[in-house]
This record gives sequence, structure tokens and C-alpha cells, in this order.
Amino acid sequence: MKSQHQVVLSLGSNQGNRLRNIELCLQFIHQQVGTVIKVSRLYESPSWGFQSEAFYNCALLIHTYASADEVLVQVLNIERQLGRIRGDGSGYQSRIIDIDLITFDSDIIDSDNLQIPHPLMQNRKFVLLPMLDLNLDWKHPVFQKNVSELLEISPDESDCSRVQNLENPLDKIPLYQFNYIAFEGNIGAGKSTLATKIAEDFNAKTVLERFADNPFLPKFYEDPIRYAFSLEMSFLADRYQQLSDDLAQFDLFKDFIVADYHIFKSLIFAKITLTDDEYRLYRTLFDIIYKEMPKPDLYVFLYQNSERLLENIKKRGRDYEQNIEGSYLDKINTGYLDYIKSQTDLNVLVIDVSDKDFVKNQEDYLFILNQIQEKING
Repeated sequence: MKSQHQVVLSLGSNQGNRLRNIELCLQFIHQQVGTVIKVSRLYESPSWGFQSEAFYNCALLIHTYASADEVLVQVLNIERQLGRIRGDGSGYQSRIIDIDLITFDSDIIDSDNLQIPHPLMQNRKFVLLPMLDLNLDWKHPVFQKNVSELLEISPDESDCSRVQNLENPLDKIPLYQFNYIAFEGNIGAGKSTLATKIAEDFNAKTVLERFADNPFLPKFYEDPIRYAFSLEMSFLADRYQQLSDDLAQFDLFKDFIVADYHIFKSLIFAKITLTDDEYRLYRTLFDIIYKEMPKPDLYVFLYQNSERLLENIKKRGRDYEQNIEGSYLDKINTGYLDYIKSQTDLNVLVIDVSDKDFVKNQEDYLFILNQIQEKING
């Protein structure tokens, strides 16, 4: 599962209501481009390279799955939304908003449309000072210097002064109020991807299921009757072992933990795949284990209809999953929903993501975060 890219953007404005321009731009980036993880303070500096009104500047660190070229297209679109009309490129100009791509991970990019790191960043105090606020673990891949070192050798002697703090939109979603969140969903619902993304964005500890290591899984899809009990018992043992080991490393009162499963899923799948006799034996063992397991502070079920699930399963291309039928996924969905209805001591949130793509569409991801925020606010 790929990690998100870490991208630094520099924002500037010297026309109209400069503060409002910066704040709107920040919101648009968060809504349309990627999750704003860190925001620098706001700085004021004289125009650079031409005579004009002073600029307000800041820097952002964002997370995104998009490529550098895709981010460039997105930020240029935001400039247009805010009224920026780029000229023919001959010389510097006053502008309502300016968004520069400064870094993209530690990549070096040199194309007709994009140069990364920004070729003039080391000469611009209004870029380096805000970047210093972000406290990044980053070195310039060409100069092999961090931001503080670049600032020390920068030839820019202009006055760049702090104006005020800026609000990070992510601060409005205090997921840390929950110490332990479990994301659940049917096969192909995207629970592991979402749990990983949220953990990266909110600096959380992760507990991710080790399903790919189970030797019985491919065999089960080939011969369900023969391998069902072996599969479900091995999953139960592994989930118990993993949760016991991983959660023991964390402080459930201090750490923020995100998991892509809750151990009760073992019972849901076992009820579908096992015979009555096997299930009764399995349930006896499960009840003993379940009493010892910590319960999540929030249990989020990502509902997707079977048609969408089959599309996702086909897209991710695991050979042993390709013959899964929609009727099997329907049974799993029913099992989860029946389980949720039966729970009186579990804090449950059901989110229908059948028409959402929280990897490619930032607004869909924010929809999920907003659903969680509403749950927090009660």
C-alpha cells in the first residue's frame, strides 16, 4: 500500500484583501488538492523582482496521492478560481494569489512545465522562513542542506516579518478525542487504505490486518467447504495475536490508534463460511477471546454495495479474489449490519461510501472526516 506524497506549497498575495486571499486559497487546497497537514505563520515581505505592494506569504505541507504534474494542474485551477489571470510570463507581476510548488517528497523534477525543488527557493526568504515553521525532515536533494541551512546561506537580505498565525483546517476535526478507532468494511471497501491515510494525516499508530500472509486464503477460495474452518481459526488466532501484541505496545489512554479491523469480523465471516457444528465450536472459542480484547472508542463501518465492491476487487487484482460472487459479498454486508444493530455498548458510525473515491477525490475523503466530526460533536 503506497504512502502519500509530501508536498510543500508556497502561497503569496499582494492584491486586494491579502489575508482573505490566503485563507481562501488554503481552504481550496485542502478541499480540492490534498490534506493540509501543517500551516506556517503568515509573513509580510516586499515584492521580489519588481516594485509593488508588499506580499503576504505562507507555506503549507500537504499529503496527496496525486502526481506532481497533477498537483500543478490542480493549484493552477485554484488560482483561476480566485481570480488570478497569468500573463505571458515576461517578468514578475502583482497578483491576487500565487501558488508555487516548492518540493515533492525528495524528488528532483526537471520538465518543461515543472522544476522541483523550486529553482529559486534557496534565494527567497519569503519561501524559506515559512518553510522553517513547518519543521520538516527534509533536505534539498541537490544542495544536501535542510531549510535552516539554506536560510543561513541565502543571499536574500529583505525584511520578512511575521504577521500572525494561520488556522489549519485539519484542527477542526479532533480525531485525537478517540484513542482507538477501528475501520471496518466488506472485502474491497477500502478500509486498509483509509486507515493508513488517516494515520498518516493525523500522526496515528496503526494496526493493519496481515491477511496477505494467511496461507489458507487462496485455498479457501478454491475449495471453501474443505478449508473454511482452517481459514477462520487461523484468522482468529492471528487477529488475537496481532491485537494483543500491537495494542500492548501502545498506551490506550495517550496514543491515537487506527486499525483496519475489529476482531468481531472473525465471527461475521465464520457465520457465513462454517457449518452449524463448526460455528458452535468456533463461537465458544471466540467468546473467550473477545472478552479480553480492548474495544475501540469508535467503530466505523464503510458500507459499499456489492456491485462497487466487485469493481474494487477486480481493480486491485488479487488472483485468489477474482471468483468472489456478489451473493457472498451480500451475505457479508448483511452480517456486518446485523452485528451493528445488536451492539449496545459499541460507539458505531456507518458511512455509505458506495459512490465515494477517497483516494482520487479529496472531497470524498473530507466527507468521511466530516462524518466522524459530526459523530464527535454528537
